[in-house]
Formats: sequence, structure tokens, C-alpha cells
Amino acid sequence: MGATRAQIASVVALGYTGWVDAQIALPASTTRWDWLMAKGFNATANRNSENGFDAAVWRKLLASPDTLRQRVTLALSEILVAAIDGLIGGGWRAFSAAVYFDLIEANAFGNYRTLLGQLSTSAPMGQYLTFRGNTKYNAVTGALPDENYARELMQLFSIGLVQLNLDGTPKLVNGLAQDTYGLEDITGLARIFTGWDFDFSTSKADTPAFLRRPMIQIAARHETGSSRFLSTSIPAGLSGAESLNKALDVIFGHPNVAPFISKQLIQKLVTSNPTPAYVARVATVFRNDGTGVAGNLAAVVKALLFDSEARQPGTAALTSYGKLREPILRFSAWARAFNARSASDAWNIGNTSDPATRLGQSPGRSPTVFNFFRPGYVPPNSAIAKASLVAPEFQLTNESSVVGYVNFMQRVVTVGSGDVLPDYTALMPLANDARALLAEVNLVLAGGQIGAANLALLTAAVGGMLSGTDAARLNRIHAAVTLVLAAPEFLVQK
Repeated sequence: MGATRAQIASVVALGYTGWVDAQIALPASTTRWDWLMAKGFNATANRNSENGFDAAVWRKLLASPDTLRQRVTLALSEILVAAIDGLIGGGWRAFSAAVYFDLIEANAFGNYRTLLGQLSTSAPMGQYLTFRGNTKYNAVTGALPDENYARELMQLFSIGLVQLNLDGTPKLVNGLAQDTYGLEDITGLARIFTGWDFDFSTSKADTPAFLRRPMIQIAARHETGSSRFLSTSIPAGLSGAESLNKALDVIFGHPNVAPFISKQLIQKLVTSNPTPAYVARVATVFRNDGTGVAGNLAAVVKALLFDSEARQPGTAALTSYGKLREPILRFSAWARAFNARSASDAWNIGNTSDPATRLGQSPGRSPTVFNFFRPGYVPPNSAIAKASLVAPEFQLTNESSVVGYVNFMQRVVTVGSGDVLPDYTALMPLANDARALLAEVNLVLAGGQIGAANLALLTAAVGGMLSGTDAARLNRIHAAVTLVLAAPEFLVQK
């Protein structure tokens, strides 16, 4: 996410465990919803627009003091996807997306089962995966319940496509992977997600308030017969809420959930290719946090961050270790390192999705339910493919996006983004000394990982620039920061 010199010093002073515990204990800052309301985006003129969403989500990512919570929120939002472009039906898309992100954040250090339950009755997810307004089987027309959420709940949010060992490797029978579910399981589970709709009991769609309330059951639309999936039957005659809770208990109890979710969290927070042993250790904590509780996300996050594979210095030298920083995190690293702030609190960064002119990625704007990139993506015809490794974030990488990123960041480093401006005051005393300047920028942005040869090249480039005036020194700073943001050792997190 990025850190200032002072925040780096705080980690050193507290130690890894102390810093993480302090981060988990921090109270949440102003929600995206409350910020939108305070800024007046609930005005009727915004009902059919996305106005305010990008500002609300960037503000949290770049400035909220609970850095770790924001980092985990982003990771979970890329597993449990509900992108703003798909939040249709009811208007107020900025508020619907804010509800979704706030829900994820509220559970980032909570329990995964609780998170699944809240998502499964949330208005944004009902919109995005189209089960809001879902009705039971119609014997006259033959229309079946919408199966979208039932399918993605299993495929993407919980158990995945194939049966897994605790270490995340596929269970094989006669050398073949085994499916976790079939079409009949999707059909059976879809019956659970009937009858759910917006709660208009205290307000209508002329304000966004209904989006913040969990969906309610319309009993006449709910399938009251039995439902069978994953070799389990949910009995007939239950209410919609009762059948949902039983269904989620079945899914959460599946042995795949721990390795499936644990591995993806490791990939998003630490390294793209964790060893099976690493996955197994974290999945074990997912299944039991030491107190008999399954799905304790705070315990899971601590387990994956403090694992020996994440902490041993020698691991970083392995070619299989590390991950490409996704563009959102490159931008946040710059913004947080140099205290970028919006003096007007408008946070006019906007949608950064365009790969040719911006980041090629923008939070909350995944093009599909499969996120910006797949956890198993392998760049074709590459050394990564030959090594039988995966590189998820490379799915966003091509000639256009590489050039677009560097050009965008060069502009941002120099003039800011919208009204969001950095503070380079601490670098000014170092600017006359290119070596000292690059050493500092290397530390705060790249964790000091730029090698001696590359650092010498960057130092020579900056050292060849004028430095006699404040304007010239500022140009040196802009060049140093831009060059580090483009350096391989920054782009690849180790």
C-alpha cells in the first residue's frame, strides 16, 4: 500500500507483530457511504450516475490510517467481486458500490462465514449477480430461478472448481482432478436464492438508503420445497432466511474453503506462487484459529504475513517468489509514501481504468466477476510458463499498459492527480546529492531492493540534471521518483 518514513520507523519500533496488532486494533475511519452523504452526492441529480464513487474509494485507499485493513479490503474485493458497472436496478450506483466496499471493510478482520452471509443478502451483490428479484420455479412457463449467484458463490467465493487438498493442490483420482460440483448442484442451490429483494419498508428508491439495508424475503417468491446440493438436502418448509443460513453453513463447511481462500489471500498479499506447505499452514489457521473458530480473517492475515516463507530474507532471492504489483498498489505506494492529500477533500482522481493513458486498473471497476486478473493466469510463451509458475497481475500487462503507466505516473509525480498533491518536502534537502536522493526513494518506495547496478544507472541519470535552484532540485526529485516507480525491483514485490 505504501508508507512514509515515519510509518516505516513505526514498524521498526513496534516490530512486525506489534505493528500488525496495532493496525487490527485501529478503529475504522469514515465510511465511503458517510463521505458520499457528507459531500451531498445523495442529491436527486446523482441518482442515475456514478458521481463520487471513485473519489470515495481512492480516498480510503490513499489516506485512511488503517493501512492493513485497506490492503485486506482491496484483496477481498478482488475475490468477492461486485463491480460498479454491474450494479444496475434501483439507481444510486455510487452508493451501492460504497455499501459493498464498506461491507467488505467491516469484515476484513472478521469472520469469513459472517462475510458470506452479509454478502448473500446485500443489495449490491443482489444487483451484480442478478438474484435480487429472483423467483421460484414457474410451473406454467417453465422458468427456473436465476443461477448466477449460486454458481459464482461456489466457483469464486468459496470452494472453486476442483477438490483440493489442504495445501491447495488438486485431489487426483487416477491422475485426474475431481469436480467440486455439477449442474445439478447449481440448480439446487439457486432455489435458496429466491424471494430476495430490496427493502423498501422505510424509504423508496428516491433516496439511496434502501441499498444500505439487507435485502428482505418476499415469501410468495421463495422456493419452499427442499433443495439439494453438494450431497446435502435443505429441508422443505423453511423460511428464506433459515434455508440461506443452512445452505451457507454447508458451503462454509466444505473442506475446499480454507485452502481455496487462503491461497488467494497469499497470492494477493505476499507471493503469486506460494509453496503447498505455506498454503497448508495458512489453511490450517483458516480452519481453526487456535480457539476452535473457523474463518477468522484476522488470524489468517497474521498467519500468512508471519509465515516463515513470507519472512525469511533468503526467500526473496528465489525466482519463484514475489508478485507483480498491480497498478492500484503502485499508485497507492507513491501516494502514501509522499503523503498525497486532497486539500479540498474532493479526491478528484477519477476512473483510472484506461491502460493507454492511466493505470489500466481502477478500484471497484473490475470488467467481470473474475476480477481484473485470474489467480491462475500464466503469460503465454514466457519464461514464467516454462517454469510452471503463475503470474496473475501480468494479465493486465501489455505494451500499451506499460507505456501508459509510466507516462501517467510521470505526470502524477510532477503535477499530482486531480486535486491530489504529494509532499516532497523531506526530499528537498537530499536533492543536491543524487546518491542520497535515490537511496531514500529506493527505501520508501521499493524497500531498498533496487540492485547496485540499476541504482547506479538511476543515480547517474539524476546526477546529470541541474541542481542549483529549488526548481531544479524539484525536477531531480520528480525524475528520481518516476525512475524508481518504473524500476523492475519496485514493480515486482518481494
